[in-house]
Amino acid sequence: MYRFLLGVACLAASLAVGLPAVREHFPPVQIEAREAKVRLYLHATGEIIELPMEEYLVGVVAAEMPASFPQEALKAQAVAARTYIVRRMAKNAGDGLHPGADVCDDPRHGQAWISREEMRARWGPLGYYQYYYRVRRAVEETRGMVITYRGQLIDPVYHASCGGRGTEDAAAVWAAGAPYLMGVPCPFCADPEPVRTVYLSLEEVNRALGVELKAVPVAGGGSPDLLQVVERTPAGRPRAVRLGDKVLPATAVREKLGLRSADFRFALKNGRVEVTTRGYGHAVGMCQYGARGLAEHGYTFDQIIKHYYTGVEITKME
Repeated sequence: MYRFLLGVACLAASLAVGLPAVREHFPPVQIEAREAKVRLYLHATGEIIELPMEEYLVGVVAAEMPASFPQEALKAQAVAARTYIVRRMAKNAGDGLHPGADVCDDPRHGQAWISREEMRARWGPLGYYQYYYRVRRAVEETRGMVITYRGQLIDPVYHASCGGRGTEDAAAVWAAGAPYLMGVPCPFCADPEPVRTVYLSLEEVNRALGVELKAVPVAGGGSPDLLQVVERTPAGRPRAVRLGDKVLPATAVREKLGLRSADFRFALKNGRVEVTTRGYGHAVGMCQYGARGLAEHGYTFDQIIKHYYTGVEITKME
């Protein structure tokens, strides 16, 4: 288990988009490593296994980010993933749902994780050797590095795609914010398909949201306005919407309907609700497809991290 003796005061500045790549010295943080192993609960088998920290991180990066992404993006993901698990272990938070475990492999509860066998199944025999060593290299080249804000480990949340709209302030999405989780532009989001459309029946929507929408034709042959945005986030996404006679948080609508993001719009098409979403995930913290885009434009992993997490430092544990 890690116990921290944090002795570093971190003075941080956000990375401005467009600055040239600059390598930095990463200040060390003194820690006492009594047991550098992660206790991982596996949902498939119901067992808890122990893994060395860096081996655990290989499985997280392989699960959380496409292994074909540029090396600097994979390294940024490795540092974020390490920060998450070290912070949880340092707080003795445990998994909560699974006594005796530090974390589980369900991304809904924290970070995803896959085994080497799952990597082989996902990438195939040839792809496994190519991608496994790319991921392992990203973890090894950032060994011991974590993200701190004013000397404290951050909560390094991340998501798949902001859809090019930019990231959000945490306070605009959740009940509480953090000074390092501020919305930033995401100019190079490389999501190849940011906009998706799904169709739901009126019954599905009504049942899930507890509303009473009806397919009532309007004058001129158009469709009724099913959804009205009553409040938007700083980045322009819906924050609160009116459906029928109810006003609901956009995040609740997303969760109850199983949508890819809370950046959505509704339309009535042939008696069904057409739901169009942009991006994938909560849009707070690091955008993974944005990290890919930044890496493709020459940004290093530390610059990627400092772009998405405002005012942070990258600290190396000794």
